[in-house]
Amino acid sequence: MELILGIVTTMCIGLMIGTEFAVSVFVNPILEKLGDSAQAHATRLFARKLGTVMPFWYGLNLMLLIGETITLRQHPGISLLAAANVIWVVVIVLTLILLVPINNRIANMDSATFTDSLRREHTRWDTLHRWRVLVVSVAMICMLVGIRL
Repeated sequence: MELILGIVTTMCIGLMIGTEFAVSVFVNPILEKLGDSAQAHATRLFARKLGTVMPFWYGLNLMLLIGETITLRQHPGISLLAAANVIWVVVIVLTLILLVPINNRIANMDSATFTDSLRREHTRWDTLHRWRVLVVSVAMICMLVGIRL
């Protein structure tokens, strides 16, 4: 059972980090090359879709991390698993405070083009998002090392 949980947790977190990485490195740079109207429309669609899916995915990953930590509570890597949990909770809280409000404004924008204000907010969101990808990657490394000890 530990093996299956470890595989599911690794896959779920890894796929999410890959998706978040792809948004930052591939999707957003391509969107920036589109004309204003197309960029605004595509960004709004991505913000709506990912803004709907990602909270559940982050929550599921936290539950899987908690399950790993409980299952391996007598394991030598428990401190790294605990660290991964703490990092994940901090990321979720900071996402709710910093990134979600920006995402919601972008997802709900009315205009066919980015205003200067929304463009600046999208740039801020992208910067914060890159830091988030880095931090959840650290959490995954803690989890992977923790389950291997």
